[in-house]
Amino acid sequence: MASPVPAARPTATPEPGRRRRRLGLGRRDHVIGWLLITPAMAYFVVFLLYPALSAFYYSLTDWNLRSAANWVGPANYADLLFDDVKYPHFWKSVQVTLQYTLIAVPLTLGSALAQALLINAIRRGSNLFRLLLFLPVVTAEAAVGAIWRWLYDPRYGLVNGFLGLFGVPGQNWLNTPDLVIPALAFIAAWQCGISMIIYLAGLKGIPDSIREAATIDGAGPVQRFRKVVFPMLRPTTFYLLVTGVIAALQVFGLVYVIFSGGGGKSVTGGPEQSGLTYVLHLYLFAFRYDAMGAACAMSFILFLFIMIITALQFKFVKQEAS
Repeated sequence: MASPVPAARPTATPEPGRRRRRLGLGRRDHVIGWLLITPAMAYFVVFLLYPALSAFYYSLTDWNLRSAANWVGPANYADLLFDDVKYPHFWKSVQVTLQYTLIAVPLTLGSALAQALLINAIRRGSNLFRLLLFLPVVTAEAAVGAIWRWLYDPRYGLVNGFLGLFGVPGQNWLNTPDLVIPALAFIAAWQCGISMIIYLAGLKGIPDSIREAATIDGAGPVQRFRKVVFPMLRPTTFYLLVTGVIAALQVFGLVYVIFSGGGGKSVTGGPEQSGLTYVLHLYLFAFRYDAMGAACAMSFILFLFIMIITALQFKFVKQEAS
């Protein structure tokens, strides 16, 4: 005999008033969300997107900031890349910037890591040393440029005075073409406070148990650094490498303070344009040579180059800690 099938319970339907309240709360949360992101969206559109689109448009014109822009198409890009007569110092600025990047980035990372290791080993007064080493970062670039012009002075500078203690002859750092880029790179390494703080945070994140295990296994300080500390800092190093390369390719302020003397139309950037970095050259095109169209084209060439370099770093540089 078949057992009786229990009757299905009627499903409770929400009351119309409660459903309307839920829909009202959902709409209100939606509106509040849009109101919260509106300032950020407005900032992005007004100060980032619109200027970028405008710069791309002007890169296709011969605008000089005073007269109406005339459409020239991709002529600015072609002239910058291939016309050595019209833009004789374009490739020179590219070369100077690449040389600066190749020297400044490793020197900055090495200096930052060394400072972070020293501060991490100090038990007392570490906050004071951290503050002192971070001061160059918050110092105005105009002041930094004036200080280092004096430090590099061939007759009275402290750099030559220090080298003289070891019998090394003094150098004319900012007026010798072969020494300009190393001198600028050394200043960048001196201003490594942000990288030092990030490295110090990475060192604090390494568990003490790993170091203790390496010590028990007989590893010395150098072996612990090579086999434990540095591999664990690989994500930190990768981040600082990417951001450091981007910053070095855009170096401007310090170079402008040191080498932008002379209010005429002549190309500046140190002896034989040995300090003419890419962004300094871009600035001169925009505001000294009245070639804003070419300057906008230079900015997008730099943007594309930075994107390519960053993509190659993500593809070929190891990022994971080991």
